Amino acid sequence: MNYVAAEVPAALAPTASAASPADTRSLNDWLMRMHQASTNRSYVGTFVVSAGGNMSSAKIWHVCEGPQQVERVEILTGAPRSIFRHNDQVVTFMPDHKVARSEKRESLGLFPELFQSADSRIGDFYKFRHEGIERVAGVDADLIMLIPRDSLRFGYRVWSERRNGLVVKLQTLDTDGRVIEQAAFSELQLDAPVSMNQLIQMMGKVQGYRLEKPVLVKTTASAEGWTLKAPVAGFNPMSCYKRPASSAGDGPLQWIFSDGLASVSIFVEPFDRQRHIRESSLSLGATQTLTRQLGAYWITLVGEVPAATLQAFASGLERKK
Repeated sequence: MNYVAAEVPAALAPTASAASPADTRSLNDWLMRMHQASTNRSYVGTFVVSAGGNMSSAKIWHVCEGPQQVERVEILTGAPRSIFRHNDQVVTFMPDHKVARSEKRESLGLFPELFQSADSRIGDFYKFRHEGIERVAGVDADLIMLIPRDSLRFGYRVWSERRNGLVVKLQTLDTDGRVIEQAAFSELQLDAPVSMNQLIQMMGKVQGYRLEKPVLVKTTASAEGWTLKAPVAGFNPMSCYKRPASSAGDGPLQWIFSDGLASVSIFVEPFDRQRHIRESSLSLGATQTLTRQLGAYWITLVGEVPAATLQAFASGLERKK
């Protein structure tokens, strides 16, 4: 889920003066400002995401007190779901199935969590341009263009709230500059009086639900016998997890890469002739998916990158032992 704008905005006139603080910030300054605002601000907002002809909406409550962060997300379209996060603990309630899933995760993967890696080399792969100011969801926002320097990544048009930097609107652009995914707050209350204790209490009310606790084991690709023989420019390995083996066989491995803005996940599992019928590729908005067989293994690659980037990862993946 991300936030979404329902329409493509008209071109903006650059209204910020040449001497304004906005024009003196570096790319890393902008990204760090957005990232900090997404974690340090308390807010309540309604948002929608539009991609591939599909539209979803949700409401989010976010509160922080010192190092403590709590989020609540209510999915407003499709099957009902409530998702709570307290720091790295996430509980997802699925009322239709009376199931609650509790797991450790660093985030909900929610916009506006644009910034995923503090790699100072991000400027080697993106350049930026400040294009003016626009009002979004009742707040003034700087409009920033993030332009890729190669064809391995998408571009972004980002609206960042002027006072503190919270991303209030985001468009993902393909290699031809066309909008393929849009996200924005349709309603936003900054510094909202959200009760952290109340959200934590709601998160703990699992009575009447079957509680599932999937376990992820932190590992490395090398330890699991995998390597990327040809690194993909700009993408650094961020983490690697494996689910424990079950009666069905070895648990799948997830290897995550990021260039600071976009991420790619490589999933590896034993090949199953019954489930893994044919190799395929799929595109939905900014998200691309590629599957293929590699010897006795089935590989699934997912990322907010061009299809050619997933192909580069797939071609470089190699079994060591």
